[in-house]
Amino acid sequence: AAPAGASAVRPRRASDAPSGPADRAKHAPFVHFAERHARLLNAYVRRSHALLEGSLAPLMRLHKLIDFDNKRTWFRAKVRAHDSERPYGTLRVNVRREHVFEDSFHQLRSRTPEEMRLKLSVQFTGEEGIDAGGLSREWFQVMAREIFDPNLALFLPMPEGGATFQPNPNSVIQSDRGINHLDYFRFVGRIVGKALHDGQLIDAYFTRSFYKHMLGLQLTYEDIEAVDPAYYKNLRWMLENDITDVLDLTFTAESDFFGRKEQRELVPGGRNIRVTEGNKQEYVNLIARHTMTTSIRAQINAFLEGFWQLVPRHHISIFNDNELELLISGLPDVDIADMRANTEYTGYGAGSPVVRWFWEAVSELGGEDKALLLQFVTGTSKVPLDGFKALQGIGGPQRFQIHKAYGNTDRLPSAHTCFNQLDLPEYPSKEQLRDKLMVALRQGNSGFGFA
Repeated sequence: AAPAGASAVRPRRASDAPSGPADRAKHAPFVHFAERHARLLNAYVRRSHALLEGSLAPLMRLHKLIDFDNKRTWFRAKVRAHDSERPYGTLRVNVRREHVFEDSFHQLRSRTPEEMRLKLSVQFTGEEGIDAGGLSREWFQVMAREIFDPNLALFLPMPEGGATFQPNPNSVIQSDRGINHLDYFRFVGRIVGKALHDGQLIDAYFTRSFYKHMLGLQLTYEDIEAVDPAYYKNLRWMLENDITDVLDLTFTAESDFFGRKEQRELVPGGRNIRVTEGNKQEYVNLIARHTMTTSIRAQINAFLEGFWQLVPRHHISIFNDNELELLISGLPDVDIADMRANTEYTGYGAGSPVVRWFWEAVSELGGEDKALLLQFVTGTSKVPLDGFKALQGIGGPQRFQIHKAYGNTDRLPSAHTCFNQLDLPEYPSKEQLRDKLMVALRQGNSGFGFA
């Protein structure tokens, strides 16, 4: 028997459900107008963000049409308005430089959400200096490093050795120190939320699926590519090929707890349910859900509990997962000349017209769109410290790749983040290339609609 109820990696909340036919029909004229004139509407919003609360309020339900800069300004205004109701005071933290995470945890874990929103003032024990902002910024950067310290065992780099992180399913090992590991995750959620609330940028990069959890967005099996590219490739092969008499799998997932192998059923009785051609889609959804959600559900929930205390869900729901990364970590300084010098080509040459048009179009991009390009192709906006020559892929060093995409030139560019690979159709003009690239970066392959 095939398991039921596995058609999605994560059920959508009622508030996420698309509007009904009547609602879509009612707003269809505005949607069509907004799609055609998105740049003009964003220019108006940039002059007066109050329009998003007034005559242009329907844009708030068309998230993809609002550019990141306008969303960020709207978010900061919401934070300021919320803070205007808080009492005056200071959140004081006094930490030893060699024990920043530990001291901060013990001093802040019992603070109320209202106290956590107060102005932060940091003092490093034994050091002179008044915190006029610089010590707080340093504290946030130190905390961001220690959160991902392998010795703390709270997060793991994904894929192994990668630059993005998600909770460690075996973080319970931290409880041996006498503190429940979930208390640490709750605290880390507060720290990330505090940084976002205070407008402090931190060097904290998570997997796509974890950002989606922070936003309450639905996950798909394709999100597993950023967690385990090789496993994603295997799952995709399963879906695209007939697996009859090829694979010997059941509805179970294997986990490794410090060398001890454990099997967990994906559904009740899963060890007795074989994966077949007829139920493979359910299996793929369930195994992806297990990897990105079920196996770390307690850690995710604890983090979100702390995070949402500082950043209400309805204030960040306007962002997508790529934009949330930029909101937390800032726009990177993308050196296009360095990227170009460290790019390899397949199907094209460096002098091919499409390649020349691509680099001309990219050189004209603003900082936000350069960050979106980096996210689109590599899976993160983080630039390696040693530049693009140090870019990493699934098997180690992997330079930026541009591959020729054969077929219909009406297609959008696509990417394989595990290989830092951009598949670029041979467009007939620079204008069409630029237009298709911008659609791929800003809106992807999804259509517009009321979310």
